[in-house]
Amino acid sequence: MKKIITLILCFSFLLSCKNDKTETIEAENTVSKSYDQNDGYVTIKGDFIYDKSQNAAVIQSANNQIYGVVIDDNMKALNEKVLPFKKEATDMIPVTVRAKRIAKPEGEEGWPFRLEIKETIKVEAPNPEQNDVIKIEN
Repeated sequence: MKKIITLILCFSFLLSCKNDKTETIEAENTVSKSYDQNDGYVTIKGDFIYDKSQNAAVIQSANNQIYGVVIDDNMKALNEKVLPFKKEATDMIPVTVRAKRIAKPEGEEGWPFRLEIKETIKVEAPNPEQNDVIKIEN
């Protein structure tokens, strides 16, 4: 009887290991290869907003670090991808980007670091449960 129970446990252990390996392989295939590149760029996940009237864009990362975004073709392409998710012009949309992090020049006004976007990895729909919008009415 002990041999049968041991055999069943060994068999179930082998089956569970097999499933873990396939899930890991599938997960590795879905991750962008850009995450692993050693090219000097950083991967930033945060909320993106662009104000065309002020010609200014920022990304607020998950740890509340705020970066000014360099206005260029890559930023404008990101803004085009973000537009379908916006309900109002002031909506911040979750994005994941690869960017070059640049320190702000001395004596210049703005955030301590800027991001020059090199690649857009993902644009997500905002969480409808998150209700941190402040609206000012006259």
